[in-house]
Amino acid sequence: MKAAVCREFAKPLVIEEVSLAEPGIDEVRVRIKACAICHSDIIFAEGGWGGKLPAIYGHEAAGIVEAVGPGVRHLKPGDHAVVTLVRACGTCPCCEQGYYGSCETTYPLDDRSPISAPDGSSIHHGLRTGGFAEAVVVEASQAVAIGKDIPFASASLLACGVITGFGAVTNTAKMPAGASAVVIGCGGVGLNAIQGASISGARVVIAMDLSDSKIEAAKRFGATHGVNPAKEDAAAAVKALTGGRGADFVFVTTGVKAAFDQSYSLVAKGGAVVLVGMPENGVMSEIDPGTLANDSKRLLGSKMGSSNIHRDIPALADLYRQGRLKLDELVTGTYPLEEINEAIASVLRGEALRNVIVFD
Repeated sequence: MKAAVCREFAKPLVIEEVSLAEPGIDEVRVRIKACAICHSDIIFAEGGWGGKLPAIYGHEAAGIVEAVGPGVRHLKPGDHAVVTLVRACGTCPCCEQGYYGSCETTYPLDDRSPISAPDGSSIHHGLRTGGFAEAVVVEASQAVAIGKDIPFASASLLACGVITGFGAVTNTAKMPAGASAVVIGCGGVGLNAIQGASISGARVVIAMDLSDSKIEAAKRFGATHGVNPAKEDAAAAVKALTGGRGADFVFVTTGVKAAFDQSYSLVAKGGAVVLVGMPENGVMSEIDPGTLANDSKRLLGSKMGSSNIHRDIPALADLYRQGRLKLDELVTGTYPLEEINEAIASVLRGEALRNVIVFD
C-alpha cells in the first residue's frame, strides 16, 4: 500500500510502498478514506517530541473496516469507522477515572509495529495509528463505528480535533451552563472548545488569537467576543467582558509558551485553567503557586478531551446530524496523498482550520 513516510526529521514526507500486517486477536484493519492533518503530526515529523524513524504519522482518520480479529465484537467488515489514537482498556486506574487517553495498559501493538518496508524492516507506527496511508491496523478500542451518512472528511475530525476541544469543556472541565470561558488559540482544537462551550450554554465565550481572521472564524463557531492580545491588553479585555472577575474557565488549546504564561492572569477566583495544547519537549511555563492557592484556582490537564470515544463520538455525530455541531465547515481543503507536503505547508502558513488527506 502507499503511505507518507518520514525518514528524516524536518524533511518533506515521501510516498512509498509499505506492507501492513493482518490484524491480531483484538485488532482491526481499516481502509482509510480521509485523514486530517493535526499539528501533533507535524511536531512529531519535525522531531519536536523525539520519536523513532522511519515513521508513518497521521492519527485523525476515518474509513471502512476491512477485517477484524476474532476477539472484536463492536465492529464488522463494511462498517464506517472513526479511527483515533486512544487505546483504552476501560479497567486500569486512569480509565476508571475517565482519563482514557492516558490508559496505563500495554498492548501488543505497543511492542510491535504492524507496518514494514519492502525489505521487512519495521516502520514506526506513528501516534499509534499511521493514518497517512491507504490502510491501518489498530487496537480495536481505537475505532468506533459511525453511520454511513457522515462524509469521511468531516467524520475524520471527530478522531482528534473535535473530541479534544469539545471534550476539554464537557469532560475535563465539566463546565456548567452560565459560565464564562476564554479559549486561547483558534485552530481546529480551539474552535471545537468554542463549540463545546457554546453548546454547553456558556454565557460568554471569548476567542483569543493573534490572527483576526481566526477570531472571526471563531465567532462563526459560537464565540461571543474576540480578543487579539497583540492589539490590546488581554487581561483587561477579559475582565471587562466578565464583570471584572476574569473567566470561570480558560482553555489553552495551543502549545505556545506565551499562551500558557498568559492564561493564569485571565482566570477568575475559583476558576480553572485547562491545558489542552501540548508544546514541544522542554518548553516550561511559570506560575505563582501562592496566587493559585489563595484564589482557589485550579490547573487541569486534558489529553484527548478525557474522551470515551465509544460514548462521545456517537454523541457528537448526533449533534452534527441535528445541525448543532459544525464539522463540514472545519474542512478548509482536501488533498490526495501525493500532495501531503503542500497540505502541511498550508497548515504551517496558518491558512487552514483543518486540511484533510483523502483517498479514492
